[in-house]
Amino acid sequence: MSDTEDQVEKMLKKTGCLNLHYLVQECIAETKDWRKCQSAVQNFRECMENYQKEKIAKRLMQ
Repeated sequence: MSDTEDQVEKMLKKTGCLNLHYLVQECIAETKDWRKCQSAVQNFRECMENYQKEKIAKRLMQ
């Protein structure tokens, strides 16, 4: 694993969305077609959006 991959994994762990990211990767690996993985992609997207919203809310409360 490269340093870049380590950084991506580290960032995704911080968001709480790492497992959903893995599900997207697994789906794409299995189906060979990202279009068949829209449910997993949407779940990951929603997780990341929620993380961003919480991060902004925390900043506003400081």
